[in-house]
Amino acid sequence: MPKAYVFTRYGGPETEALVEVDRPVPGPGQILVAVRVASVNPIDWKLRTGYRRPTDSGEPVFPTVFGSEVSGVVEQIGADVDGFAVGDEVFGNTAAGGYAEYALLPAALTAHKPAGLSFADAATLPVAAATAYDGVRQLDLPSGATLLVTGAGGGVGAAAVQIARADGVQVLGVASEGKKDFVESLGAVHVPSGPGWTERAAAAAPDGVDGVYDLVGGAVLAEAAQLLTDRTKLITAGAPPEVVAELGGARVARARTTAVLDALARLVVNGGLDPHVIRRFPLDEAGEALRTVEEGHARGKVVIEVAR
Repeated sequence: MPKAYVFTRYGGPETEALVEVDRPVPGPGQILVAVRVASVNPIDWKLRTGYRRPTDSGEPVFPTVFGSEVSGVVEQIGADVDGFAVGDEVFGNTAAGGYAEYALLPAALTAHKPAGLSFADAATLPVAAATAYDGVRQLDLPSGATLLVTGAGGGVGAAAVQIARADGVQVLGVASEGKKDFVESLGAVHVPSGPGWTERAAAAAPDGVDGVYDLVGGAVLAEAAQLLTDRTKLITAGAPPEVVAELGGARVARARTTAVLDALARLVVNGGLDPHVIRRFPLDEAGEALRTVEEGHARGKVVIEVAR
């Protein structure tokens, strides 16, 4: 039987296990993929703790397979699916977990993997990079404008910096001092986080900022709003919609389409976006991979490679 890495109840790492599971069967609109690479994201451990709950079906049915984005090869196609064939190399969002030898993907959230895109890089695109892409497109800043990104050292922030830079936008990246070299390597001007960061941002952009992409929320979001004259150019993925609305801004509007995944794939292939895959783990070390992200020290993407 195929293997999958799961959590058996809400809690800490003690709830995790590598188990044998039935091979999934694709339903209407779904694709069964033999997973090559699964990407690890903070949302994975937050779901395990119960801090974040599933948004589609309420409470999960345990055991729950970790993971929300994968790349792999199509093994089987469900009803009402067009444009995919068995043997196609694809990547996309998962329907029911991805730290596994097999995963179900909604066809509407799946894209073909170009030959020039590695399985590892492809697996990192549907969650963090797609969120970054949607936000940058939502702001729609012209070339030469200045964008401030809070949380620029994280997965979404790093992708947002690169996507904006590929559009010719100047970027200020707010992050800890320890991530200075990483943020600057992305093409941003580093602004050290912590008390007084808005003064440092203002000094780095004497003509002001034209947009803010917030990934932190809380006091940082409120402080960032003060740097803008046009609050319609304030967006967040780090705070609830009602909080940012009070400041005159909005949540990032997620597109969740194959077209976004295709655009991200082209950016990677053309050199405009580097997913920065820094650690690779086999499936039987999925717990260690998850811990690397949960501890918050990774300066890039962590992936799980499924031997095949």
